[in-house]
Amino acid sequence: MNYTINFYSDWHCGSGLSSGADLDALVIKDQNRLPFIPGKTMKGLVREAIEEINEFLPAEEKKTQDAINEVFGKEENVQGCCFFTNAHLDEQLQNEITENKLQKYLYRTMASTAIDENGIADEHSLRSMEVTVPCELKGEIPHVPDDFSSLFKKGLSFIKRLGQNRNRGLGRCTIKIEEGGAA
Repeated sequence: MNYTINFYSDWHCGSGLSSGADLDALVIKDQNRLPFIPGKTMKGLVREAIEEINEFLPAEEKKTQDAINEVFGKEENVQGCCFFTNAHLDEQLQNEITENKLQKYLYRTMASTAIDENGIADEHSLRSMEVTVPCELKGEIPHVPDDFSSLFKKGLSFIKRLGQNRNRGLGRCTIKIEEGGAA
């Protein structure tokens, strides 16, 4: 199953790293300094969406927790039958950006601070993070069981925000299945 993520706002999928005094949180990047979303992140988001949707399905359509665990895995060390690739920029776009050394134009800095009850900035609360500009990423989920295909499509379309600070306007997106994308 192939899918496309279209971002409509800046987004931040964190690397867990900072750049010292300059930025508190950096975006995760590949070896060419291009943004991507780890497959593990997508797997967690899709699983959460499917579990939420599954709660509201009629009894005859519901998946058991055992069936969900078989697809996604039960514990961190027990893999399910589905694998999620990292979601990347289109290959042609990656090549153009890399060849022309345009990576720096994919990112911006966003700063924020905590405000106290008097409307004054709290001391030592200024934080800055790197964000990625709106773009389109593509990913793949091989080996989706036929009986889960419809639920995966619903789960992917259920995701409307992705990454850090989703509740503050970052990471607005839509995810669509590519036609003919069933593996």
